[in-house]
Amino acid sequence: MKIPRASFLALFFAAALAARSADDFKPEPGFVSLFNGHDLTGWRYPAGEKFDAKSVTPDARFTGADGILAAHEVLPRAITQLWTIQEFPKDFVLRLEFRASVKADSGIFLRKPQLQCRDYLLAGPYKELKKYKAQDWNEIEVTVKDGVAHCTCNGEVLEAALKIPATGPIGLEVDRGTMEYRRIRVKEEK
Repeated sequence: MKIPRASFLALFFAAALAARSADDFKPEPGFVSLFNGHDLTGWRYPAGEKFDAKSVTPDARFTGADGILAAHEVLPRAITQLWTIQEFPKDFVLRLEFRASVKADSGIFLRKPQLQCRDYLLAGPYKELKKYKAQDWNEIEVTVKDGVAHCTCNGEVLEAALKIPATGPIGLEVDRGTMEYRRIRVKEEK
């Protein structure tokens, strides 16, 4: 099927504009971006290897560009985590958007414990979510207070009281499929 030139150009410019808008995201007052939209600056592997000014990890499991930090399944399959260099000892609110490929399996780490982040309707444990949008952008919000995290997806409760340590970084995981994250931001309490 041949796409008419005008349609092709319209699609191209729409995609470029979408990437630019994601790139130009400004967090709400009091929030700080954990992902600059361009590369993996501020992120590291558990062994400490930092990726400042790099847009892809050496194993190609994580990429950062055009406003999206993506976790990719790479063969041979291996569960891998990417962590912020920064630690978070204070109470905080974390907000991010994610888009899961079909049957994608990933996670968000909150000072070490994992909150499952995946194609929820097909891969549980939160299969009963009513507001989850398959293969579309969804928002996770995590409020950490006094060592307990309250976690929601599009306003629906995932975890009401997830116990977490007193300090630690925030992490993302790649396991199966592709998971895209954007607008990753945090507001620490004073």
